[in-house]
Amino acid sequence: MSNINLQCLLGIQCNDFVMIAADQSNSHSIMVMKDDEEKIYKISDKLVMGVIGDSGDTNQFAEYIAKNIQLYKMRNGYELGPSAAANFTRRNLAEYLRSSTPYFVNLLMGGYDKENGPELYFMDYLASSMKVPFAAHGFGGYLSLSIMDRYHKKDATEEEAYEILKKCVQEVHKRLFVSLPNFQVTVVNRDGIKVLPVINSASLK
Repeated sequence: MSNINLQCLLGIQCNDFVMIAADQSNSHSIMVMKDDEEKIYKISDKLVMGVIGDSGDTNQFAEYIAKNIQLYKMRNGYELGPSAAANFTRRNLAEYLRSSTPYFVNLLMGGYDKENGPELYFMDYLASSMKVPFAAHGFGGYLSLSIMDRYHKKDATEEEAYEILKKCVQEVHKRLFVSLPNFQVTVVNRDGIKVLPVINSASLK
């Protein structure tokens, strides 16, 4: 769990969509191994999960949740909504926490439900879960929450939400002692999942 706070997850929920951003750095000890790591996983057609933590834990846990939710769809003929998927994920985190092999992962789960609209859920490695309008994980989150609190609007457009995330990344680049050069961004709306351009120092100029 040594570098879980050195990574960053950001999420915003508005009336028509959920947007999640994640840094793409993968570090080991004092070295950056790569800067194009995928940390936002597609769980179903209108559900994504941003995961940070140790590399093995993030990949294994995200795939475990994704495959089980797809298995549920095959058995029952319909997909779990964001709320049900978040509860399923939280229960698994809680059960593994009490075992000899806990997963040290922090999560943001965002999805679109045809009845309830867009939903964003905050979960951490201690298996707490909360539905939130905006959220962040990691040291970068400490610098970003006040920005999101200041600029977040329920009726914001996708372009406005993307600009808010750019403000957050700019602050992370300016103030955080760790280099997190690239942030991938994914949005979920009634039409499904869409990948937006990566936020980096070039796009912030």
